Amino acid sequence: IFTNAGLEVRTYRYYDSENSALQFENTIKDIKEVPEGSCVLLHACAHNPTGMDPTPEQWAELSKAMKEKNLLPFFDCAYQGFASGNAPQDAFAIRMFVEDGHDLATVQSFSKNFGLYGQRTGALSIIGADELEAKKVLSQLKMTIRPMYSNPPKHGAQIVKTILSNERLTNDFIDQCKEMADRINSMRVALRSSLEEGQQDRSWDHITKQIGMFAYSGLTKEEVTALRDKHHIYCTLDGRISMAGVTTGNVTYMADAIKDVISP
Repeated sequence: IFTNAGLEVRTYRYYDSENSALQFENTIKDIKEVPEGSCVLLHACAHNPTGMDPTPEQWAELSKAMKEKNLLPFFDCAYQGFASGNAPQDAFAIRMFVEDGHDLATVQSFSKNFGLYGQRTGALSIIGADELEAKKVLSQLKMTIRPMYSNPPKHGAQIVKTILSNERLTNDFIDQCKEMADRINSMRVALRSSLEEGQQDRSWDHITKQIGMFAYSGLTKEEVTALRDKHHIYCTLDGRISMAGVTTGNVTYMADAIKDVISP
């Protein structure tokens, strides 16, 4: 998306696939070497695809490093409520960066947490230095939006507005997100438990260390292909599993299938 928009895209190190863990030392090192004034894409919570988020202390270190280099944080927030199970808490990193004085942009998707996938409902929020800068940014956005889609459909946006404008409905939304997060977490425990049954030389503790809708399983491309061809279980070739699709009715079958394709 960013490349097609005409931007030069570079990457920073984030996930250690070999150890199924966040490689924060390399992440912060790369951030400190980013050219001054650059825009840096961050996931606000429930990192996709790895499910591994920085700790509050690591977020603070990232904020400090980006502030020193005058970098523009660009938050992608697509799974608010599905990380900790508490939607307000999942905005922690964004609010920290705002309190630290960053100018920043945040894109939110309400496709998953509001069940509005077909409506393509979301929001772009930008914090500028002052009111004048905010007006200039809004003017530029309107110039970009006008020839692209002019006016988006209102259906999904009105649903979100109705819910978040009402305290009772907002609390219902927060509670229901927690129910979803708790169910997904219970499936993480069940999947890990089933995978660890029997003699396996792999560690599966990352399944329960990760959060959000996805599990970065550590399966290779060849193992994912075998999982599809032999057992009709589908996930992306990098081994990302949608935990929302794992249920009490299929978790044992799934674990057995994974154990089959990783067997020597």
